[in-house]
Amino acid sequence: MRPIAEILPLDEANVGSSLMLRDHLDGIQSFGESEIGILDDLDVDLCLTLFMNLPSAAWYMKEGGAKKGVMKEWQLDLILVPLGLLVMGIYHGWLLLTILNTPRRTVIGLNAQSRRQWVNSMIADPLKNGVLAVQTIRNNIMASTLLATTAITLSSLIGVFVSSTSNSSNTTSELVYGNKTPLVSSIKYFSILLCFLVAFLCNVQSIRYYAHVSFLVTLPTLKDRRESIEYVARSLNRGSFFWSLGLRAFYLSFPLFLWIFGPIPMLLCCCIMTCMLFFLDTTTPVTRDLHCYSIKDLKTDDIESARQVS
Repeated sequence: MRPIAEILPLDEANVGSSLMLRDHLDGIQSFGESEIGILDDLDVDLCLTLFMNLPSAAWYMKEGGAKKGVMKEWQLDLILVPLGLLVMGIYHGWLLLTILNTPRRTVIGLNAQSRRQWVNSMIADPLKNGVLAVQTIRNNIMASTLLATTAITLSSLIGVFVSSTSNSSNTTSELVYGNKTPLVSSIKYFSILLCFLVAFLCNVQSIRYYAHVSFLVTLPTLKDRRESIEYVARSLNRGSFFWSLGLRAFYLSFPLFLWIFGPIPMLLCCCIMTCMLFFLDTTTPVTRDLHCYSIKDLKTDDIESARQVS
């Protein structure tokens, strides 16, 4: 069998056709120093693809590739990316349990109670508060429309960018410390695209619920029907919950975008964003006390007005 130096001279023109090496390397158990130099000059991912199933693969990865930290850099995405997603997943799991068990400790749960009281106030006198209620809901619809438009626009731009650069060279490979295979690059862009599509769908559902509530909140027939009022409040909260989910999808797109530049920035972004979200999602005792006092005052006013009417 000819030596590798004769099969593949150290020439950039022959590197692109190095797929023919696979047929000539079967049976080689070890490489010399010159052969290791040639393999190291090839693209790392191409070497992994070519030699992974050959008898000499284990020897090369141990003696040749390990000298330059090939496997260490290649394995960073397998360790740091799931670790960053696990940090955000654990935090949002804790947030969900806190919302279900002690909602007043979270901004989402506290706002849900405030919206429920707001619905009771609006339906108490729909002829007087109808314009205010519809205007408030319309502002929420405009916010959801803006986020939905932004999400679908970014999704389209990412799709065009991926399709236009699929056959071109990766210009940011020098800035990336991690796996640079085309498969991983496609997974990165697909993850960002999936986040924006989820954000778009959540905001569309939010608009759907807000539009439905804008009709129900002005109905005079719902004034004395407790079940109907609860249905309107529940629909309004569902619209707000979908808006929050769409916003979370935007938040998740930030670390996924930094993943393009490597798994280390992605992990740092996940940790920093988790700390920021903790302070944004939790309430302080002062906020909870003010909220409780406002609800008590509102209930007292409702009782007094009901006595005056009777």
